[in-house]
Formats: sequence, C-alpha cells, structure tokens
Amino acid sequence: MVCIVEHIFEDGEWAIMEWKDPLGLRGCGFFHVQNDKIVFQRGYWDKLSFLKQHGLTVENSDKNPNT
Repeated sequence: MVCIVEHIFEDGEWAIMEWKDPLGLRGCGFFHVQNDKIVFQRGYWDKLSFLKQHGLTVENSDKNPNT
C-alpha cells in the first residue's frame, strides 16, 4: 500500500498522522512515543470506501452488529 501523508499532529508523547492512498482511501494512525520508540499504535481507515473500491459487498449489519 502507498500512504500519502496529509497531516501530522504532535502533542508531547502523542502523534496523529492522517493519510490517504492514491485511490482516495483515507485513514489515520495514533502513536504514543516514549524514549524514541512507539509504545502504542492504533489505526483507523474507511472500511466502506475500501470495500467499494475493490468491488466487495457490504456486510449486512443485522447479521453482525459489531461491523
């Protein structure tokens, strides 16, 4: 995957990176950095856009309420 950085935000030991890929998929990553090392990372991305880009069907939310 190609990641195009759109914004980077930093506050003390925390950083947020907003990104997109060449097809327009968007997401962000949250990073906790201590002693120059990432000690925690969490990422989010647009699942609906990803499924549509790849011609995949959207799951029925009634079958799995956690998606």
